[in-house]
Amino acid sequence: MAKTAFIGLGVMGFPMAGHLTAKGGHEVTVFNRTTDKAERWASQHGGAFCATPREAAEGADFVFVCVGNDDDVRSVVLGADGALAGMKPGATLVDHTTASAELARELDQAAREKGLRFLDAPVSGGQAGAENGVLTVMVGGESETFEAARPVIDSYARMVGLMGPAGSGQLAKMMNQICIAGLVEGLAEAIHFGQKAGLDIATVVDVISKGAAGSWQMENRHKTMAAGQYEFGFAVEWMRKDLGICLSEARRNGASLPVTALVDQFYAEVEAGGGKRWDTSSLLSRLNR
Repeated sequence: MAKTAFIGLGVMGFPMAGHLTAKGGHEVTVFNRTTDKAERWASQHGGAFCATPREAAEGADFVFVCVGNDDDVRSVVLGADGALAGMKPGATLVDHTTASAELARELDQAAREKGLRFLDAPVSGGQAGAENGVLTVMVGGESETFEAARPVIDSYARMVGLMGPAGSGQLAKMMNQICIAGLVEGLAEAIHFGQKAGLDIATVVDVISKGAAGSWQMENRHKTMAAGQYEFGFAVEWMRKDLGICLSEARRNGASLPVTALVDQFYAEVEAGGGKRWDTSSLLSRLNR
């Protein structure tokens, strides 16, 4: 059993922290910027909550972070009340936030200067994956640190892999989001085409999903998309944040992402139409309007 802290109890962090104690048997102390959510987590799972990230991190072997963006991470990790200030020598900070590779390298350096260890470890699988403890985790950092943290991360993961040095986990997550953007737009266009052609979407998908066109998105989203329902997954505003990170990194490394840039523009149209909290499959809505 490890002594752990979990910082950030949103739709992902709340169940992830719960799995640490329920499935992993670890001691967990939590922090959340809205205290009532931390109190509710502690009431449900029997852990403790603290008033600052620093207090939550004190004495922990592993400190996990899952918040919104680069600035959110800095606000809970750095500074006098940040997690790094409270961590004991040799402890490991694991950042599950989808953030920039630049931030990961910054935190890795900050941790080293304090005699601490760091892993950037963004996740894929969405809210359902977090709730069911079957996330995919892409990790950047040193192999020794990764091997020590992996059994703890396994509490809420189905697949955990080391991608390379610090920042590599975030770069792998960018690849993941680039793939998803293209897949969802392709599926949206296919359903739109099928509807215009008068085909029964469920019948067609039942066949083509078993061939080369098949994907997780097709299997899990085609019914709700065809019904015009977009309340079942990762929100458009968060996808745009992620795609912004991808496009920014591409400008740095010289990669060409024409489809990703175009899909980001399509999501901007969905946002402008009031769909920023719709799930990413809502790309179909702009085709059908």
